[in-house]
Amino acid sequence: MLALIAGGFIGSVLGLVGAGGAMLSVPILMYGFGFEPKAATTAALAVVLLAALSGLIPKARQKQVLYRDAFVIWGIGSITNLGFSSIIDQIPDAVITTGFAGVLILAGASMLRPPRLDEEKRMPFPVLVILSLIIGTMTGLFGIGGGFLAIPVLVLYFGTPQIVAAGTSLLIIAVNSLTAFIGHRSQWSDVQWHIPILMGASAIVFAQVASRLAHKTSPVILRRAFAYLLFAISIFTLTQTYI
Repeated sequence: MLALIAGGFIGSVLGLVGAGGAMLSVPILMYGFGFEPKAATTAALAVVLLAALSGLIPKARQKQVLYRDAFVIWGIGSITNLGFSSIIDQIPDAVITTGFAGVLILAGASMLRPPRLDEEKRMPFPVLVILSLIIGTMTGLFGIGGGFLAIPVLVLYFGTPQIVAAGTSLLIIAVNSLTAFIGHRSQWSDVQWHIPILMGASAIVFAQVASRLAHKTSPVILRRAFAYLLFAISIFTLTQTYI
């Protein structure tokens, strides 16, 4: 029951915000179900992959997904994604949890200052490459799809409308999560799969519903509330790691 409730919450956030599924999945698996950090990041990839694919379906039907742009960002980021996924079993747990907390703070800050739709400047190509590599790194190390960075990249570099950027972000999250999940295959045997499967099933249902309702909600309020939630989770994660 707790796994179903947690999955519903994760799917709702992913469908409404277009990002953040793994940032909730990892701490829920670690502190709610007792998963070790490496196993939690591996299981989170599976949950977020399912939820992102579910939220992607209505976006694709409404033609709110840019496939070429998504695969460009994924392709560049695959270099670091696969690289760090292949060495995840050699990285200490404290490094993973500390880095994860740092990413949550960065994500929260980006949520508080969403990209302006009227900005005419474009990111230089080298900046696009660097951000794509960062997204790949976060996915490979922490099981995070990188949607909170993908959306600004799409808006500022590709000039994508926000609603289309959210749909494209879901595709980036899905393919990034699948790539990292395969890279984490050495951790598959350490995961109690019945819990993430239940979470994923619930997330699928709620992500589809939330994705359809996203245009009826205030994106500013949603992003602000989610940012403060991420700050709270990061502080809790650091406390659990070092105290």
